[in-house]
Amino acid sequence: IQEGERTLFETVLSVEGTQHQVNIPGDPANLDQLNYLEGKNIDHVNKMAELGTILAHLDGGVPNIRISIPALNARWLGQLLYFFENACGISGYMLGINPFNQPGVEAYKKNMFALLEKPGFEAETTEIKSRL
Repeated sequence: IQEGERTLFETVLSVEGTQHQVNIPGDPANLDQLNYLEGKNIDHVNKMAELGTILAHLDGGVPNIRISIPALNARWLGQLLYFFENACGISGYMLGINPFNQPGVEAYKKNMFALLEKPGFEAETTEIKSRL
């Protein structure tokens, strides 16, 4: 995304609270040269990786947004799913596309139903199996 076209923007998902505190162990051989991370909390390392990515993409002119949730649990994941479902529908309409009528999606669903031998898809099952 950093070197590509600017037709998309990046969404960074960030979780503020962590459920577990995990510190990174060292490796006596240090073959991967990562012992500078020894003793650091993995959540801290992830947040620094996130920040480093955001800064690089800002410097590279990549449009981006950061969505932060306070915890990784059913409530907040459900809210994220709801947000992205709405964003998908609204974006489609803004681009002049009906997001709820996509022939490409129907094609894969018909193929999947045939491959799973759903009743009513016997002819499609035979046709697809002959192609495999």
